Amino acid sequence: MSAKEEVIKIIKELPETATIEDIMYKVYARVQIKAGLKELDEGKGITHKEAMERVSK
Repeated sequence: MSAKEEVIKIIKELPETATIEDIMYKVYARVQIKAGLKELDEGKGITHKEAMERVSK
């Protein structure tokens, strides 16, 4: 699916009352999730334990 198709799909899934900020947030969130999944696929992720240690600092 192309980036344009993904954005159109996101917009179609939102309610008619969605604001531009809502749309921007959903697109931003999708980009961040995809980037995170790519990092995990490349073995760049950290364990849950490591994440919790970082959060507690």
